[in-house]
Order: sequence, then structure tokens, then C-alpha cells
Amino acid sequence: MRDTTTAEQAFSRPIDLIPQVLAALVGGLIVFGLLLVAVVIGYNASFSGKIYPGVSVAGIDLSGLEPAQAAALLESEIRFPNHGKILFRDGEKIWLSTPSAVGFYLDPQSTASAAYQYGRVGDPTSQIIAQFKSWYQGTSLPPQYVFDENSAQLFLQSIAIQTDIEMVEASLSVEGVDVVVRPGQTGRHLNVLATLEDLRTNLQDMHDTEVQLVIDEDTPVILNAEEQAQIARQILSEPLKLTVPGAKEGDPGPWTFEPDALAQMITITRIKDHDGERYQVGLETTGLNSFLEGISPQLELSRKNARFIFNDETRQLEVIESAVIGRSLNVAGSVENINQKLLAGDHKIALDLEHTQPEVGDDATAEQLGVTELVSSHTSYFYGSSAERIQNITTAASQYHGLLVPPGATFSMGEALGDVSLDNGYAEALIIFGNRTIQGVGGGVCQVSTTLFRTVFFGGYPVIERYPHAYRVGYYELKADGGYNTSLAGLDATVYTPLVDFKFANDTPHWLLMETYVNPSARTLTWKFYSTSDGRTVDWQTTGLKNKVDPPDPLYEENPDLSKGEIIQVDWAVEGADVTVNRTVYRDGQTLHEDVFTTHYMPWRAVHQYGPGTKGMPPKEGKKKDNEG
Repeated sequence: MRDTTTAEQAFSRPIDLIPQVLAALVGGLIVFGLLLVAVVIGYNASFSGKIYPGVSVAGIDLSGLEPAQAAALLESEIRFPNHGKILFRDGEKIWLSTPSAVGFYLDPQSTASAAYQYGRVGDPTSQIIAQFKSWYQGTSLPPQYVFDENSAQLFLQSIAIQTDIEMVEASLSVEGVDVVVRPGQTGRHLNVLATLEDLRTNLQDMHDTEVQLVIDEDTPVILNAEEQAQIARQILSEPLKLTVPGAKEGDPGPWTFEPDALAQMITITRIKDHDGERYQVGLETTGLNSFLEGISPQLELSRKNARFIFNDETRQLEVIESAVIGRSLNVAGSVENINQKLLAGDHKIALDLEHTQPEVGDDATAEQLGVTELVSSHTSYFYGSSAERIQNITTAASQYHGLLVPPGATFSMGEALGDVSLDNGYAEALIIFGNRTIQGVGGGVCQVSTTLFRTVFFGGYPVIERYPHAYRVGYYELKADGGYNTSLAGLDATVYTPLVDFKFANDTPHWLLMETYVNPSARTLTWKFYSTSDGRTVDWQTTGLKNKVDPPDPLYEENPDLSKGEIIQVDWAVEGADVTVNRTVYRDGQTLHEDVFTTHYMPWRAVHQYGPGTKGMPPKEGKKKDNEG
């Protein structure tokens, strides 16, 4: 029994020791903690007012130094602000400076203060850890510095004076006949703020450094105008000659512009296209337009149909005057063409002409035009006409010989007649002007208009516009035998361009060909219409002369151009009257159209002229009647 009890006691003894061990450990920890606190307190007490061991700045050990001592040491040991080198570069150009010259300074007090505060900020645990870290492995702090950006900007602006270049646009001008070109220049400007930012970054390393200057370039819109200058020089290198393309004898031109005149017309404008902006050289359009508009009438050609006669034997057309292709100057197109050709180096440039083809060319046939037979003809007589009157009849009638009237068109006699003047072959003869018969250019033209009117009248064509004479003219009532046919009264027409016209319509689907024939010896004018008959016939009646009025007493007037004793008669007495002519045009038994032509003829007195001092002039009233009788 004794042995068992001893064994149990031996087994339970370690368990009883556990509280003792735990108590010992706790006691040891408490002692260790107290010792550690004592050490920390002693450590801090020993470095009170001093920098903890292991703290350095820029490799300078500040352990155990008071802040003032550390500041003094840093200021003496850190030489970079005053002795460091900063190299500014712009390509091959360099500028050398010290950090302090650009406003970079060490702050020793702030740096020493930061070293002193290390291990003294934060909660106690953080402080102890920091203190242990610096004691065990050391702590390196960055130096504190001041960067005065105003000083740096002033320094960089002093460099900018040497780097900056003003931007210059290329210019181009004409002085006299010389072309002056000034090349452009790209501008360069130091970007102070961007360079300042790079400088700030580099200074933080506290080492010698190189700073690349940030340069902004300002490129001109037009840098080089030499190409356009060459164009301007080429334009002024020789005279400009404008020509009529395919010029024929009688065409105007050429027109030549010498270089000094061209220089006045040159324009230099800035334009923008897909390649950017550039100068464009050309000729000034306003002056060029004005010149071209001035010569435009010289170049104008109205298109004209070919003129024909109808050969009654072959029943074919024969050309008597070739067709004329219409021509007009395209001013805008010519200006554009001139500028384009000049830029291409040409100096002999054809004007831009627009052409219009005539309706009827020389190759037209009778079948194509429907001109197959004589459809109307009339002959008038002018016995007793002067040579001047016959000349005017011949000249005026020739304007219509071989002329074509389109189907459905209205024909204007005045438009086809043109200008009645001495330059156009007319002579002075008697004309009706106001209430007198006087000498005037073109007397006798109304013989032609009256003959046309009657050809139209008896051919059954519509009359659009017709004016009768103021009084009865004997020529228009003459018969072939020289007698008078008063039934023709009321069938006359006068034309006085541009106020008084005679017009008729070709109301058929065929062209109408007019032929005029003057026989001076026989004193006849014959007008013929050739076309294709549509079977129309004409029925007409006249009232004859009604409401006749005797002419006034004759007038005698002095004419200083006559000699003494010379007396001539310049106007002849004609009684006044009214006459109405009715016309009905039929086709296929149906009335095509009806017309009424009413004419009032004024009574017309005789007029005698005498030279100054002629005896018995002017005669007494009774004698006037005796002389008139």
C-alpha cells in the first residue's frame, strides 16, 4: 500500500508547479517591461532636445545634435544650392546657372526641425518604433528647400530674349513691273511655365542637371511665296495678246497689253484650298470685265439663215447668201480663260466666244422647208420717182431678197430693214414728216412697205401691225400704163423705224421665202412669196374714196437757199378722204380670218418755195388760186 501512494504523489507534482511557473513568467515580464520603460525614459531623457541617433539628411549624420547645431552643419555641408550646376539647352545653345540663381535655396532650419521631430510625432508606440528603427538601421530624410518661382521665371525670361523669334508671314507685291517677294519666318517662343515645371522636377534630386528648354513654334500660314512670285514674273515677262479664235478678215483685234499695263491689272489674293492657304496671282477681274464688255459689241454677230432664191425651172433653192453662225463674247468665260492661260505661261490667248447655229443652213432643200411654189406676188409702180428715190427703193428692197420667215412666226419689216442712213446706202429724198413733205434720208422706203403689205394682203396672210400714210401718195395708186387705180387707195403701209412698223404672220406650217425685184428702167418693184399653198383664197371689197375734202390753199414760203426769182414746188395738193377695205380669207370653203382696214387721209396742200427778193412772191390770195389752177 505504501508504494502506490508514493507513485501517485510523484505523478501529480508537475501539475502543482504550473502556477508557480506562470507567476514567475508574469513577474519576469513585469520586470522586463519596467526595465524597458526605464530604458525608453532614460533614452529619451538622454536625447532630450537632441536628434535621435541614426537620423541623417543627404548623407550627413545629425545624431545627438541639437536642431540649431544640425541646421548649422547642414548649411555648411550641403553646397548644391550655391555651387551646383544647371545647364539649360536649346539645340546647340546652352546657358549655365546655379540653383540659387534660379531661386532654389536650402532651408536648414526646416530640415533640422524635421530631423528633430523624427521619432517624436504620433502615438507612443509609433514614436518608440521610429526611434528603434533609426537607432537600429538608420533613417535618411530629404533636405527641405525653398523654390522661388518668380526668380526662376525672371531667369527664363532673360533667356527668352535670346531664343524668341517673331513669326513673319510671307508677302508678295508688284512694284512697277517688278515682283517683290519677302519670305516668311517661323516664330519661336520659350514656354516659360512648361520649362519651369521641368526645372522644379530636376531640382528635387539635388544634383547637377540639364534642362531642355520647351520651345513653342508659331508657323506662318504662308511661309514661302516664291512659286507665286515666279508666276507673277512670268505674267509680266512679255505682252498679253488677246485674239479672236479662227479670226477672219474684218474681225476686230488682236488687243495687246504691255507689261506695264498688265502690272496695273495684276491681283494677288490669299486663297484657301485642301493644301492650306496660299497666294493666288491673276488679273483684276473688274478692269478685265470692263474692257471685254467694251469690245463685246465689236465681236457680236447675229445668226442669220442662209438666203435663197427659188428656181422656177428646177424647183430647187439656190443659195445667194451663206448662213451666218451667231457669235457673242462670253465675258466671264474669257476672264477665267485668260487667268488660266496666263498662269500656264501663255501670252497669246483666244477669247471665249459662244456660237449659235442658224435655223437654216446653206444645205437646206426646198422639200425640207416646204418652199415648193409661188403663193403670192405683187408689183407696184413708181413712175416719176427721182434717182434718189429709186436708189432708196432698191436699197430697202434688197434687205428682204432671199429672206426666210419661219412657220408660225411674226415678221417685222422694220427689224429686217435695219438703220436707214446715208452710211447704209440710202439717199435723201422726199419723206412725210409731221404735216409736211420734206427732204429726208430714205424717201421711197414706203414704196417697199406698201408692196409688201399688198403681197401679204392678197396672199391671205394675217396682218399684225399696219399704219397708213397721212395723205394719199400718187405712187401707190399707179397702174402699169401710168394711169391711176383709185381702188388701191387704202392699201398702203408706212414704215418709220423704230416707231412705226409693218408686221405680218406666217400662219402656215411651211417656211416662207421672199424675193424682191426692182426694175429701175420700168419703174417697178415686184415682191414674191414662195412656200406651199394650203389652198387659201382672198375675197376683198373697198368702199372707195368717201368723205372727200378739198385741199387747203397753197402755201408760199421763202427759202434762203434759192436764188432770186427761183420758184419750186415741194408739196402737191391732194384731197382728203376716207376709205375702208374688207378682206375675207377662205380655206376649203371655210372662213380662215377676216380683216377691216380703215384709212383716213388728210387733205394736203401744195407748198411752193421761192428765193429771197423774187418778184410777186408771195402772191396775193386771188392770184394764188389763179396760179394753182
